[in-house]
Order: sequence, then structure tokens, then C-alpha cells
Amino acid sequence: MIPAADEPGPLADVEAPRPVLGRETVWEGRKFTMRSEVVDLGAGGTVVREFLGHPGSVVVLALDEDERVLMLRQYRHPVRSELWELPAGLRDEPGEPAVRTAARELAEEADVVAHRWWRLVEFLASPGCSDERVEVFLARELTPVPVDERHARHAEELDMVTAWVPLDEVAGAILAHRVHNPAAVVGVLAAVAARASGWRTLEAVDLDG
Repeated sequence: MIPAADEPGPLADVEAPRPVLGRETVWEGRKFTMRSEVVDLGAGGTVVREFLGHPGSVVVLALDEDERVLMLRQYRHPVRSELWELPAGLRDEPGEPAVRTAARELAEEADVVAHRWWRLVEFLASPGCSDERVEVFLARELTPVPVDERHARHAEELDMVTAWVPLDEVAGAILAHRVHNPAAVVGVLAAVAARASGWRTLEAVDLDG
């Protein structure tokens, strides 16, 4: 028999930083940095850990009145693939609230404005090698951005393909291993779970503060 957990109560991650004895920036790019830190693990000894410093990301699961999800197909060079994703972007504007960044990215990448917002899920993208924190928002009551106000896209965004796909169909594609973007996987499956509870578990967010 598997023993019971030592500590009763809700399942939750615990912030528990270890002492950092030294740090240096190994490399610094336009958006990310590579950091090296000497960490005291107590009985585990002293170790050197290198990781990607990241400003954080926001992701938008835009859901229309027919429960279709707005999906974007974008080329991602590190994996040499065109991936189906949710609209997303970096938190690269200091002081900008996460939901405001999400609204801006939705408008810029997909020409869509949402009038109601909820926090859907939050996750750490790859905590073994990066400090990136990802916040996923559910966006509803959608309207198009006027044509004369649309963002001029470039680079990989220039050739993005947009599709409105039923939520259950996207979830099926994920479980069939056809969709691999982590934010899409987490966001869509979280939306399916939230819908099963009648969306009652979600926290509404005021875009206007």
C-alpha cells in the first residue's frame, strides 16, 4: 500500500528559496539572459545551476459564443515546426498588468478584442532550466479590431494562419499528440476542466483595473 502523505491539507507548491552564494550573467540577449548561480542545498551540498532568465509570458484562450477556440499556426525555429498555438506574448512592458499585456497581444496577433476576462491557469514553463512564469487568461465576448487599427505584423507573425476550432476538437488533437505547444496544451485542458464545473472556479479580471 502506498503510504499517506505526511502533511494533510490542499496540494500546493511552496516557495522555498535556497541561499545563493554567487551569481553571474553568462550571456545576455535582447529578451532573455543565461544566468549561473552557486546554490547551497544544505545536506545536498553546493551546486552550480545555469538557467534562462525570462520576463514571463501571457497567453489568451479566446472562446467565442459557439465554444470555438482561436488558434494560430506559427513557425518556431528552435523546433523547425509550424505549431498550433494560442495568442501569446512576453511581459516586456515594465509595469503593465498581465491582463493588459494579454489584451494587447490578442489584438496585435489576431485582430480581436475581448470584453470579458478571467484568470484560467498559471504555470512554470520549464522550471528545471528557466524561471519563466506563464499566465493564461480566458477571453470572451469577442469583437474584431477595426481594419484601420490593426497591427502591422512582421517576421514569423507575417505568415500566421488563424482558425476557430471547437474546444473539444482542440482537446482531442492534444490528447492525440498532434498539438504540442505547452501553453496551448495547458490552457485548453484547463478550459475543458473549468467548463465541466460551469466555469465557477475562475476569477474574473477587470481589464480597466
